[in-house]
Amino acid sequence: MASLLEKIRPQFWDTDSDAGAGKSLFNYRRIWRFAIILLVLVALIPLMVMAFIDYNVTRHSLESENLLRTARTTSNTRRSVAYFLEERTKALEFLVHDQGIAALRDNGSLAKVLASLKQSFGGFVDIGVIDNRGRQIAYIGPYDLLGRDYSGQEGFATTMAHGTYISRVFLGFRDEPHLVVSRKVRDSETGEDFILRATLDTDQFNSILTQLDLPGGGDAFVVDREGVIQTPSKEHGSLLTRVDLAIPGYTETTSVEQVRGGDGVEYTVGYAYIHDTPFIVLVVKHTRELMKPLQTIRMELLWILITSIVVILLVIVGVATYLVNKVYIADQTRARTLHRMEHTNRMASIGRLAAGVAHEINNPLAIINEKAGLIRDLFVYKQEYANDERLLRNIDSIINSVTRCGKITKRLLSFARHIDVEMDEIEFKDLANEVIDFLRKEAEYRSITIDMDIPEKLPPFISDRGKLQQIFLNLVNNAFQAMNDGGHLSITARETACDQLVFTVEDDGCGIPESDIKRIFDPFFSTKKKTGGTGLGLSITYGLVQELGGTMAVESKVGVGTTFTIIMPLKGAKPEDKTSKA
Repeated sequence: MASLLEKIRPQFWDTDSDAGAGKSLFNYRRIWRFAIILLVLVALIPLMVMAFIDYNVTRHSLESENLLRTARTTSNTRRSVAYFLEERTKALEFLVHDQGIAALRDNGSLAKVLASLKQSFGGFVDIGVIDNRGRQIAYIGPYDLLGRDYSGQEGFATTMAHGTYISRVFLGFRDEPHLVVSRKVRDSETGEDFILRATLDTDQFNSILTQLDLPGGGDAFVVDREGVIQTPSKEHGSLLTRVDLAIPGYTETTSVEQVRGGDGVEYTVGYAYIHDTPFIVLVVKHTRELMKPLQTIRMELLWILITSIVVILLVIVGVATYLVNKVYIADQTRARTLHRMEHTNRMASIGRLAAGVAHEINNPLAIINEKAGLIRDLFVYKQEYANDERLLRNIDSIINSVTRCGKITKRLLSFARHIDVEMDEIEFKDLANEVIDFLRKEAEYRSITIDMDIPEKLPPFISDRGKLQQIFLNLVNNAFQAMNDGGHLSITARETACDQLVFTVEDDGCGIPESDIKRIFDPFFSTKKKTGGTGLGLSITYGLVQELGGTMAVESKVGVGTTFTIIMPLKGAKPEDKTSKA
């Protein structure tokens, strides 16, 4: 897992934006975060708004469709129930006009009429004739109701007043749920009023509603205007009990409402009053079941939204990381190039200064050397001074000091000449000695031991002497700064079987923390900020090694020391080769 994170982590992630004046102007993490946040807001807000609008439009459409479908079912059911009752009422009216009251008062004729009604319409249980005093004077049916007094019942008074009556479902004298349809009849001969009364089969009446196919466990039943259930209901009460739903006021059109039942469940209820009857048709559906398609749509929309968000985020993060990484690499390359140019110019200036100083010093040194030699010769040939050993030792000391100064100026001149790019055949042992000579006095002063393990038969190689001097001078300087007094520095070299030379510079200094190892070659990164480090030394050194076609690696352990390993090609392009190619 850690290795995977290392692979996908962008190069700018571990950049310290405060590690130098230049870097403080380029907070790449902040740029990366700002780009991602801006792109996320621009991309995801419209997507989420559109998803929200689409979901609400779909929900409203589904709710409207459910309400319309419920209203249509309720209206169709009302027409079926109304037609059932009207058909039987019209049948009684037809019998009155066709048979006449005199024939209907005869039980034999009445029995034929009942048989005909059962065969033609079905649903008739019995039939009877009631006089204007409320007494049943003729009856054909399965019950002993002949002579029964109906004068105190609501149906008798309503029929006499309005001519037609359709009752609620009730128990009555027979103690069974039944439904009565009655019609007022006037005897044309005597002028007396009679009532033709028939009982309807509730099973056939109920079947009108039970045959309905309602989705999601819907329920369709009939109640009266007081809310008493007239036909069986699946969930909302038993027959002839009060329904657990609110009954709205009378309206001639079908209405649909979403109400909450006594059990706390939300229902979509269609109401339809049947004209000239006490009945109200109720079509009740579970709102949750009706809205189940919305759940499916919502899940599909949610998955699409989540997938889109994930893809958009991946693309945004990838693109932002790629672009910021490219900006970071470009800035690093530019900074490295600019500072390398600045360093090269500075070294060139130092070289020119060193050359001027060396030339200026060489002239007085030559005079001093010449005059000191002359004085020694004079003293040697004069007997009075020839045996003065102290005087001769002082003159020899002057001559030796002049010789030593000459060597120093030669090294300065050598260093100055190699500032410019020049490919040459190099003996690494000589180059190492030149570099160490610059720092030998500091090593002696700090009691630092320098060991060089360089084979005498190490083959020469073609490279740029000035750049190699800078490389090893920087590495040795860093090693001196990392070590305490009395430290140990080791420089080794060896040849490999792949026509390469491997050089190592090893110290026993403070070491580099593992977290900083991968950043030490970055410009401006320094572990010596408090002691004046600029963070450019190793960056420039690494760049010089790459320019010469080599590679550079580092191994370090805190408290143990650090080893820098440089691998250089043994064969390189000589100056004449470059000229011929040009």
